[in-house]
Amino acid sequence: MALENIRNIGISAHIDSGKTTLSERILFYCGRIHKVQEVRGEGTGATMDHMELEKERGITITSAATTVQWEDFTVNLIDTPGHVDFTVEVERSLRVLDGAILVLCAVGGVQSQSMTVDRQMKRYKVPRLAFINKMDRTGAEPHRVCSEIAEKLGDSPILMQLPIGEGETFEAVIDLITMKALYFDGVHGENVREDDIPENMQADAEKYRAIMLDALCVFNDDLMEILMNEEQPSEELIHTTLCDVVHQRGATPVYLGSAFKNKGVQPLLNAITRYLPSPLGKEIEANEIDGEEKMTLTPDFDEPFVGMAFKIVEDTFGQLTFMRVYQGRIKKGETYYNQRNKRKERFSRIVRMHSDKREEIDEATAGDIVAVMGIDCASGDTYSDKTNYCSLENIYVADPVITMAVVAANRSESDKLGKALQRFRKEDPTFHVRTDEETAETLIAGMGELHLEVYLERIRREYGVEVEVGAPKVSYREAPTVSASFNYKHKKQTGGSGQFAHIVGSIEPIDVEGDDTFEFEEKIVGGRIPKQYIPSVEKGFRLSCERGPLARYPVVGVKVILNDGSYHEVDSSDKAFQTAAGGCFRQLFPETKPAILEPLMLMEIECPEDYQGSVTGDIISRRGIVASSDARDGITQINVEVPLVETFGYATDLRSMTKGQGTFQMELARYGKVPRSIQEDIIKIRAAEYAEMKK
Repeated sequence: MALENIRNIGISAHIDSGKTTLSERILFYCGRIHKVQEVRGEGTGATMDHMELEKERGITITSAATTVQWEDFTVNLIDTPGHVDFTVEVERSLRVLDGAILVLCAVGGVQSQSMTVDRQMKRYKVPRLAFINKMDRTGAEPHRVCSEIAEKLGDSPILMQLPIGEGETFEAVIDLITMKALYFDGVHGENVREDDIPENMQADAEKYRAIMLDALCVFNDDLMEILMNEEQPSEELIHTTLCDVVHQRGATPVYLGSAFKNKGVQPLLNAITRYLPSPLGKEIEANEIDGEEKMTLTPDFDEPFVGMAFKIVEDTFGQLTFMRVYQGRIKKGETYYNQRNKRKERFSRIVRMHSDKREEIDEATAGDIVAVMGIDCASGDTYSDKTNYCSLENIYVADPVITMAVVAANRSESDKLGKALQRFRKEDPTFHVRTDEETAETLIAGMGELHLEVYLERIRREYGVEVEVGAPKVSYREAPTVSASFNYKHKKQTGGSGQFAHIVGSIEPIDVEGDDTFEFEEKIVGGRIPKQYIPSVEKGFRLSCERGPLARYPVVGVKVILNDGSYHEVDSSDKAFQTAAGGCFRQLFPETKPAILEPLMLMEIECPEDYQGSVTGDIISRRGIVASSDARDGITQINVEVPLVETFGYATDLRSMTKGQGTFQMELARYGKVPRSIQEDIIKIRAAEYAEMKK
């Protein structure tokens, strides 16, 4: 297969926007499956939702990969989850893809998770198309959705189609390039019929075609000149310009349809193959291991092999490692080097995935997305056929926000529980497992209640272990609020060599942007402290931040400035300066008037208008702040910021308040100070917990 005819794409969106339904239709029209299944219907369920839990809940939990043929093109497709709790699946998929489809609901528009997905696409510079789905729903407004793409995502949407009919009467789309109406005939809309534009829509079609061409001419001087001369550009010129625009990520072409009603999918497939880049069209940079230089990888079969292991799945046959091949080729049975640990490993089998089914192949080449069996690695590892060749930038992983204690109900099953937790920790970088040193409890941490709930259910089903779960605990943080200066001397003299270290400087608060914010700056002049001891000072402060003195939570938002100090020719050492930094931090930190920070969640609630008052009142009672509310077609959408600790069990409360009609989504917004009274309660509770442990 020629590289220019390969497309590696992902489908991403807010939950319930119809990603999996769209994937199912793509598989059907490409001849990969011969019967359409629905996400929540009779039969075996959607092809890409292959886990029993996915079928039962009607949600996607893990990303699934498949390969389809559309005309002369090979499309490697990854369907990703929409729920924010499984956002790492989207993150690692977008990391290795060349293009993406951002699916938006024609009624819901740009929602909270749409914005998260948008940030992820921009982080990895992924060119994309937008598909406004569910055009058959009452209240579908594609023009409003385009406005939201511009306002909320800061993007430039270009509407490529107009709908014929609205809501339940939606029946076709008008292609603004060919100026033809496209109807989707047949039981499953498999026959695309071109027809003339209805007379009553001719004026609208001409108006929106002119808007589309105006948006495109900014990117192409030839097109601008043709339009200024009031001539009509050729279709080929429009296609070429659109292709350039998408590759440069200058704007996002927007397509319309209803995957569930089998309308609009084939034109989207044509746009995927026509506008999204092939492996040749995306520049990939890697870091040289022995130097600081960047190297550009080329999808050349004859160059040294470079690939990234972006996802790991454990199954009954061993570890299955999903890999994107960026350069060169891999062959079944050959050995390759893990660039992280320098270990040489044999690729015993190479398979092409179709959801949970596998097709054995002998080799894979640059541009392929395959799975390899027989290797032991971590998510994000780079492989090559040379040692110390290069490493690819790793996958961004968000920090967990919720923690639970788990224990096997039957002590004899503790080993099985341990195996399950180890497996899931390896598969999912956002799922953390640790043992509390003081309580000896096994703690699991994740992105939300649903995230942990799904893993606990999988432990019960896949390992047959009944698990007892402790109450969820919030991952609080401690942070300084004012600056404080230090002049700290560590002096210890016993038999033999002593310890001496003297450090002078200040601790300052900084904005908490991420979860682990620590900065260190040294301004030592004249060798007052030898250079070799300064990293030990930084290490001492950094280690002290792991457990704060207020309530033993991690410390964030700290900047340490080291201005001066002194040392002893004999008694100073790395250990002495590290100990000095630790002692200094414990002594000084209370002077910075430390505050406890809590995770604040951005929550998007949808409920009938009649219940808006009671839902808003309840949110305020939970220390929430209402950012905005928008009523449309009898449904109110309320955007709020609320502390995570106040959201436990909220799904049940919201259902009872709205007679089962309310829904919500949430994601981590930021860390913020807790009120003083609550801070005192948290400190008392933590003190009581530790006193109980010491008994």
